[in-house]
Amino acid sequence: MKKLAILTLIILVFGCTQTPPPEPVDPVPAERQLAWHEMEFYAFAHFNMNTFTNMEWGYGNEKPEQFYPIELDCRQWAKVCKEAGMKGIILTAKHHDGFCLWPSEYTEHSVKNSPWKNGKGDVLKELRVACDEFGLKMGVYLSPWDRNHPDYGKPEYITYYRNQLRELLSNYGDIFEVWFDGANGGTGWYGGANEERRIDNRVYYDWQNTWEIVRELQPNACMFSDGGPDVRWVGNEQGWAGQTNWCALNRDDLAPGLVDDLKDLQQGQEGGTHWVPAEVDVSIRPGWYYHPEQDDKVKTLQQLLDIYYNSVGRNANLLLNFPVDTRGLIHEKDVEQVMKLANAVKADFAKNLAAGVKIAASDSRGMDFISAYAIDGKTETYWAPNDDVTAVSLTIDFRRPTEFNRFLVQEFIKLGQRVQKFTLEAFVNEKWQEIASETTIGYKRILRFPNVTASKLRFNISSSLACPTISELGVYLATDNSE
Repeated sequence: MKKLAILTLIILVFGCTQTPPPEPVDPVPAERQLAWHEMEFYAFAHFNMNTFTNMEWGYGNEKPEQFYPIELDCRQWAKVCKEAGMKGIILTAKHHDGFCLWPSEYTEHSVKNSPWKNGKGDVLKELRVACDEFGLKMGVYLSPWDRNHPDYGKPEYITYYRNQLRELLSNYGDIFEVWFDGANGGTGWYGGANEERRIDNRVYYDWQNTWEIVRELQPNACMFSDGGPDVRWVGNEQGWAGQTNWCALNRDDLAPGLVDDLKDLQQGQEGGTHWVPAEVDVSIRPGWYYHPEQDDKVKTLQQLLDIYYNSVGRNANLLLNFPVDTRGLIHEKDVEQVMKLANAVKADFAKNLAAGVKIAASDSRGMDFISAYAIDGKTETYWAPNDDVTAVSLTIDFRRPTEFNRFLVQEFIKLGQRVQKFTLEAFVNEKWQEIASETTIGYKRILRFPNVTASKLRFNISSSLACPTISELGVYLATDNSE
């Protein structure tokens, strides 16, 4: 009774200390999309018939006998990806030529008729085992276009395609992403017809019912295509997202292979109807598939760092492709370069100079959303001002002159993406100097700028759709990463 009386007195004197969180700003991400955002950086493995024909797009008349990797080792792939800081691997289970890396019961055009392992092999199964061993997630790419199948362009092909999708999603454990390419229709072998077939990619695949198969069999998987439904193409294959990058998109206006304005994919759409964040897909070499003449054209460390900062650093996930070679291995030169990237990124973010320092906000909504939550190293906590405050600032006091050249900020995206514009100011020689002016934040935004030495850093949000929610701030001093 005495404890209850004391608690009652505290409530009477101070009032209830629990402050309600801000209301969500639609659209907001689904749980599977939140898990996808946390992946940040993962691998594409382009490995299939094209590897052995030295092509990018096979015609469909290739023979299963041509697929013959003599040293295939998915464990090597997984080990490389794990050591490079990647969190998953998406494999081209079937590309446009129609050859299947698993023994599909619906076609003879698969590994079951290749000399590899005397027709008893299954690349998907081997990748599953390797991913599990190294704690990686696994994704699958299943090309909607099939230049081998005689029924492509007819209703019968949709049944075939869905049967194969069910095979992949039923027999290989948990899948984190299903990749639907936008290339659809054109010339092909088509079972010997050797002709051009065009389809209406908005209606031919009956996407709504095709997507339902994924929702049924892999409810935690995100689906990628030009316009989602869960993850969108970023609108280029050079390795960058727009400096302005909204996760929102008018999803119903788009379909795989149907894009009117690439700017909408690169930047998203403020006020879009659905949460469809961007994925940046780019190859570590000029081509997506392995070509020996490109062994000396692997991207440099500086190119890879630019890609990292222009993708992960711009509110997008990075899907970096390895063209697995004819042995069935990630080539040594590719391994060398991706490890340089991994080491450089690790060094750039080795020490958060904002951790443990004094931070103050121009406004806070209560004890549950104080400014200290923006630098506590936990993305599940966040600082927020009062509901009517959309222009607000956070000031980090280093207490002494501190050198830095990187700034990281994250929104609490469970409640939606909000920030429209922000600036950074450094307190140098007793004066505030603007060092950056940017737009959106989203899941993660990282700024690079020349070295600055300042005793304070002020993060100003000048415009926001509603009161901002900031889960993390980071300040870093990156070293010179030139090769």
